[in-house]
Amino acid sequence: RSCFFGSGFEPVVIENVLEGDELRTDVEAVEAKIKTLGAENILCVHSTTSCFAPRVPDRLEELAVVCANYDIPHIVNNAYGVQSSKCMHLIQQGARVGRIDAFVQSLDKNFMVPVGGAVIAGFNESFIQEISKMYPGRASASPSLDVLITLLSLGASGYKQLLKERKEMFSYLSSELKKLADNHNERLLDTPHNPISLAMSLKNLNENNDAAVTQLGSMLFTRQVSGARVVPCGTVQTVNNYTFKGFMSHANDYPCAYLNAASAIGIKKQDVDVFLKRLDKCLKTSRKEAKQEKSVNEINNSNTGAEQLED
Repeated sequence: RSCFFGSGFEPVVIENVLEGDELRTDVEAVEAKIKTLGAENILCVHSTTSCFAPRVPDRLEELAVVCANYDIPHIVNNAYGVQSSKCMHLIQQGARVGRIDAFVQSLDKNFMVPVGGAVIAGFNESFIQEISKMYPGRASASPSLDVLITLLSLGASGYKQLLKERKEMFSYLSSELKKLADNHNERLLDTPHNPISLAMSLKNLNENNDAAVTQLGSMLFTRQVSGARVVPCGTVQTVNNYTFKGFMSHANDYPCAYLNAASAIGIKKQDVDVFLKRLDKCLKTSRKEAKQEKSVNEINNSNTGAEQLED
């Protein structure tokens, strides 16, 4: 987000490619844009490993090779990635075959500490040291203290156990969410390249009506389900004079509205069960309200037609 606020640089957004249900990196478009703009005019390429389905991790190896070939710095948003061996493997492979200058991960998302800290890592120690010199005296020590206390209390074995449980819960969430989607005549989107986030279609919630879709998100939030994310079709949002079509969906025109659910570190089976139970109730309520609204509209239309005939 920083590139859109106060950096003085012009962000160039490359549209993702739809492959099946997944949104994937258009490497050819990235390289074509580099040639058009000129490598010397590009500050860096900014990619991501961890993102909300149906977007999946970027093709880091291919992007890293492109960056190496054109001598362009490459920064990776690895927000949730430390807890995912797949995301970390992508970064290692990218650095092995091409160029990755730094990757950034959130402390709260990976180490279960309060929001407000991040770890900046890379493969060139002197480069990371230069970044670290920008921070002393400017940032709070609280995030560092929080993560130190957490890791000391967990220990290496405790943290590895949490990583193992997260993977198991991802499989459980995936299978149970698919059952729920089938029961509501929806579909768990097929996003095998995303190791953390899942997405379920919302085609039966009158997806052409943004209010009907976003109301589901509101219902979940008021029931203390804060991690789920509901994305309507075609939302337009302007950020610092740049207009995003399909805002939040990682694409201008994704084929359907959908709901996100993620398996992040610290999640337990009870959390998954409670989420699915509340989601099931909310979907039933939404469907019931939609039917009632449809019936009222049909009655009103029928009365209007009768009045016109009388006139």
